[in-house]
Amino acid sequence: MENFENQKFCQSCAMPMTEELYGTNADGSKNDDYCMYCFKDGEFTSDMSMEDMIAFCSEKMVEVHPNIDMDEALKMMNEVFPNLKRWAKD
Repeated sequence: MENFENQKFCQSCAMPMTEELYGTNADGSKNDDYCMYCFKDGEFTSDMSMEDMIAFCSEKMVEVHPNIDMDEALKMMNEVFPNLKRWAKD
């Protein structure tokens, strides 16, 4: 099992990633910053705002982790997402 410090997270949706979940660049190579659900063939798969992504991912998190309620999921996502590469303000 990987330890938390070495765990990669998608820099768009914050999903924990393993190599088989990496997105793809325009040349078909793997992109280890973004998952296959967010990034394909060198482009983001959806044109949503950070707020839309937080709402979408919070719903998924609650489905996958029944011990986390929507308020907790939203709080976590609102803390994490502004620090992800896709959403960070320069």
